[in-house]
Amino acid sequence: MGPMATVEECRAAIGKVSERIMEVDPADRRKHIVERTVSLAVTDLDTVFDMRLTEDGLQDVVERDAGGSARRAQVGITVSSDDLVALSEDRLDFAKAMLGGRVKLDASFGDLMRLRKLL
Repeated sequence: MGPMATVEECRAAIGKVSERIMEVDPADRRKHIVERTVSLAVTDLDTVFDMRLTEDGLQDVVERDAGGSARRAQVGITVSSDDLVALSEDRLDFAKAMLGGRVKLDASFGDLMRLRKLL
């Protein structure tokens, strides 16, 4: 296995996901996106990215140490750095990654259903 992705590569991956959200038809974004706080824990880097999911993509991305305290996000995602990059580049299917235990998603049922329609 090669070297793990860097924090910078993870930040770029988040940017790619945000760009993909912006490619969705604006009417569909309004229909399926309810603004949510998101916490993305990158396990192998001991880093968490806190952000907001909005109709305008992922906003206010802030990086922090995994050990630091923060307000609980409405949507929590746990993933390795390499899998985050692979997801952002469409080399890894989100549903398969979840079923295979490579991605852990902590969200309400309603949020899961809305996110499913976007992914």
